[in-house]
Amino acid sequence: MKKIIFFVPITDAESVKEAIFNAGAGKIGDYDRCCFETEGQGQFRPLAGANPHLGEHGKLEKVPELKVELVCDDHYLKPSIEALLNSHPYEEVAFEVYDMLDWQSL
Repeated sequence: MKKIIFFVPITDAESVKEAIFNAGAGKIGDYDRCCFETEGQGQFRPLAGANPHLGEHGKLEKVPELKVELVCDDHYLKPSIEALLNSHPYEEVAFEVYDMLDWQSL
């Protein structure tokens, strides 16, 4: 089991989550589309050569974003990450993947 964490503009969050859920992430037992969201503010400055979805080259941009956390069975990880990258509006997507400890094996 893995945990996927990603950051997305609030305006695009539902469509990105939909893509990841459709790829198989966010299932816990008899529940699906499970995630936890934290609202915050992301910031970045597009450099020369970037093709920003938001903002202008050389100017600091601050965006209301969600941090989305969800679990993912190992066999759904690759399609779920592909769905994240293909549906996310940013050119460079900030995300993390962690191994989850199976508490039953302790």
